[in-house]
Parts: sequence; C-alpha cells; structure tokens
Amino acid sequence: MDLPVMPPVKPMLAKPVKGIPQGQLYEPKWDGFRSIIFRDGDEVEIGSRNEKPMTRYFPEVVDAVLANFPQRAVIDGEIIYADPEADRLDFEVLQQRIHPADSRVRKLSVETPAAFVAFDLLALGDDDLTGLPLEQRRVRLEEALATAQPPVYLTPLTRDPDVAQEWFVQFEGAGLDGLIAKDPQGTYQPDKRVQSKIKHERTADCVVAGYRLHKSGPDALGSLLLGLYDEDGTLASVGVVGALPMARRRELLSELAPLVTDIKGHPWDWGASFEGTPRKNETSRWNAGKDLSFVPLRPERVVEVRFDYMEGRRFRHTAQFVRWRPDREPSRCTFGQLEQPVDFDLSEVLGG
Repeated sequence: MDLPVMPPVKPMLAKPVKGIPQGQLYEPKWDGFRSIIFRDGDEVEIGSRNEKPMTRYFPEVVDAVLANFPQRAVIDGEIIYADPEADRLDFEVLQQRIHPADSRVRKLSVETPAAFVAFDLLALGDDDLTGLPLEQRRVRLEEALATAQPPVYLTPLTRDPDVAQEWFVQFEGAGLDGLIAKDPQGTYQPDKRVQSKIKHERTADCVVAGYRLHKSGPDALGSLLLGLYDEDGTLASVGVVGALPMARRRELLSELAPLVTDIKGHPWDWGASFEGTPRKNETSRWNAGKDLSFVPLRPERVVEVRFDYMEGRRFRHTAQFVRWRPDREPSRCTFGQLEQPVDFDLSEVLGG
C-alpha cells in the first residue's frame, strides 16, 4: 500500500457542547465503529479509533470498498449495523463482530452485514487533502462517491441550524446519537477535539442495588450498579455510575455498609456465585478477563443520574451522578419514567 496518507491515522474528534452552535456544517452522529478506510487498488485496510486494524472483522465492508471506492482513497466514516426489521441502528449486534474466530466473523458477515457511512475524505489518488478546508473536502467526497451503492453511504449534511435541530429530534428514533458540528474552514487534525458533538441529555431515578470496588483497592467504591423496575416488578440492571471523587468513593463504602446483603434472595441472584462472592464467575461479553463480581445491596436507596439514551434496556454509556433522592420510593423507579424517542426510519436518514 502506497498512499499520500498512510495508516495508522487517528481520527479527528469532537468535544461535547450544549446547544447547536451557529455557522457550522451539521451531520448526524452515527452510533457504530469509527473507521478510517484506506484503499490502494486491491489492498484495503480498515483502521479504528485506537489505530488497531479491523479489516478481518468486516470482510463484507472490504468487498463494498472494492466495489464503490475510488482506486486510491482514504475515507473517514463509521461502520454501522442497521437492523432490517426495526429499521434502526443496533450497536449491540455490531459489537458481536469483534470475535477471535474467523469462522464466526464470516458467518456474522452474512447474517448481520455491516455498512459504511462516509463523512470525510483525507486522500484521493496522489493528493493529500487533509490541509484543505472541510467544505472543499466534502465536495471532493461527494464526487468520489457519486456512484456508490449500498452498503456504502454518504452522510447527510446541512448548513441550516434549524434543519439540524429537526435532525437532532427525529434521527434519535432511528438509533442515531445526536449531531456533529464542524467548522467549514477546518482542516483535518488527527486526534484533536476540534469538532463539536451535541448529544441528548436526560435524567432518571434509579435504584442502587450493588457496587463494585475501585481498581485501586478494597477501601474505595468503584461504581454503583443501577436498576429500574419493569412492568412485572422485576428489577432490571440498566447500567452504572462511575465518575466520583476518590474521597467520596471512600465515604460511600462506609455509608452503604448497612445495606450490604447476601446474594441469595437479591433481585440479581442469577444463580451465579463463586465461593460466596456474587457474580465472581461471570465475565464481560466484550472483555473475557474482566471480573463482573459485585457487592449486593438491599435495593433501598435511590439516585438521580444523567444519561444520553438507552440501548435496549440499558444505558448506552456510563451514567453521571446528579444527586441522591431520599424522597423517592425505590418501587417507583420504573422504565415508565423514561422519555421515548420519536420513531424514525433509518432508511430515510441514509436515503437523505
């Protein structure tokens, strides 16, 4: 491979802001794997945000690149999975593609094929375009992918903040993650947070049903485990709160001690115990070496947390602590309190 921009390249990043800034170019924020794809003739490499190649995990994307990219190009974008029945993005299904077994990868590439949404052009032919303003790179990208067919797409873009606001509200129903605002005169700056991201922000009252210890040792709390009751009265695990000052982590360990209980009879006793330590033998789906054991608590305390959106029945990202709610009854902490996004067809977003 011999391109004017060679792998690995760290993608340009965005910092969170409140509200939609004026005078920018606006794009949907896709919920997938950020990827810079390099093509030089028959050679294709899919880079990732951490610079590790993901080429082997997405053979169908490689085929799509060979069929739709210019002969020599470097394009920044997002690998996504669109659920054909729900007509929305599904990041959880996409995560299953990162698997060590090649046979499994090949099988999933047919059963749950991924797509690629392009939003920036770093190089074309012999030209390094990273020094050009974004609005010029966008024009070149539109020309480069003028005849591209699914599963390669060009992300929608607008200069109108009112249209961007409509997208912000509507596109969430298709599984998208907010908006990205970009300086039309900006050059491509790898690993720099020179763009803006606008994400949904909501709060929920959750039951605290357990905690994990901090990685520094047994004298500090690492994260609070959060639950919500469903219609059947079952307490579902929905996520964690983890960002707390160290002094507060130590205080909470003492404060929560009276609520520590046995895993037997706890709402999250899934029959997983190991020498009396709850969940010791469970491992993370995405990190086989990660210990998911926790200290069970009687579900009597309520905490208000801030989150962006749900993925299925769980918070998509780690929730943020807002305040304790001693005035709330744990039994009233249900899924019914959560705002539901307006349904919107993903095909309309991709078609736009």
